[in-house]
Amino acid sequence: MESVRCTTCSTRVLVEKYSEAHTSIQWLGDVDSACPQFAESHPRDGRARVPTCHNLQESIDGLTLSGQIGMSLRSYPIPGRLE
Repeated sequence: MESVRCTTCSTRVLVEKYSEAHTSIQWLGDVDSACPQFAESHPRDGRARVPTCHNLQESIDGLTLSGQIGMSLRSYPIPGRLE
């Protein structure tokens, strides 16, 4: 996973890209206190109305397009081999 900062709010997350459509994001703290977009979207019941932070996604997409984040290669176990 690679460290990425949102270009809007500077929140740092860990990111791994498996394909253009599949991005894994690891938040490093409480998402509500880290991301203003998530904090604004939470009603009293505590569930986010925004499924993703669009500013962070744009930051990740920009880094991917510029080649600063590469695609991760998945490896699958081969039956009968431990490697």
